[in-house]
Amino acid sequence: MSPAATAARTFRAVNPATGQPEGPEHRVTTLAELKELGARAKAAFRAYSRLPGSQRAAFLRAAADGLDAAAGELVPLAMAETALPEARLKGEVLRTSNQLRMFAGLIEDDAWLGARVDPGDPNRQPAPKPDVRAVRRPLGPVAVFGASNFPFAFSVAGGDTAAALAAGCTVLAKAHPGHPGTSQQVADIIVEAAASTGMPAGVFALVMDDGHEVGAALVQLPVVKAVGFTGSRAGGDALTRLASSRPE
Repeated sequence: MSPAATAARTFRAVNPATGQPEGPEHRVTTLAELKELGARAKAAFRAYSRLPGSQRAAFLRAAADGLDAAAGELVPLAMAETALPEARLKGEVLRTSNQLRMFAGLIEDDAWLGARVDPGDPNRQPAPKPDVRAVRRPLGPVAVFGASNFPFAFSVAGGDTAAALAAGCTVLAKAHPGHPGTSQQVADIIVEAAASTGMPAGVFALVMDDGHEVGAALVQLPVVKAVGFTGSRAGGDALTRLASSRPE
């Protein structure tokens, strides 16, 4: 059995500008913990997917407000972990909060469901026409992988997470090991927003990995129904192969 399955190990971010370790140690999620987080995400999905869009919108807006309020702390932390410039990161925080608000606005009425009804006709010749109905529906827990070069907009609270939560899916977000401190703080904001707006426990969780083992296990977790990934072609190909090897 691999070490990640039985005992947590730790790692630290590395400042790209200095090559030195940056910030506190972070725990790698064990495979046992990952399984438990998956079970919680599945249980939360049953309740979360049935909430009115207006309630999920309140959650997304609370997360957006939390990001904006914490920008003064998040930006310096992301600068230390990624060496990206301050102006770029300030803009990215705003882009991320705006993405959350955009999806919140989208789901406040039911138009996004795309409900369609094509009535049947039992008298149609030469064969009866069946009644056909279609509507968009959430799939279940979604795994979201954070990108190295977009610590906000394509990461823990980025577009994939915003879209999944808006649709009624729960999210298991895998932090990029290049900016774990930033990812943890953003995750804390989302969890606090969920609690303050009455969302079910387990609607969102953060997964930490200093390599590829936990991420691979996340994609193979039976409860996960979709994966959002932004990164290298090699990484995307690897995740595609893992997804294709699943029974479902």
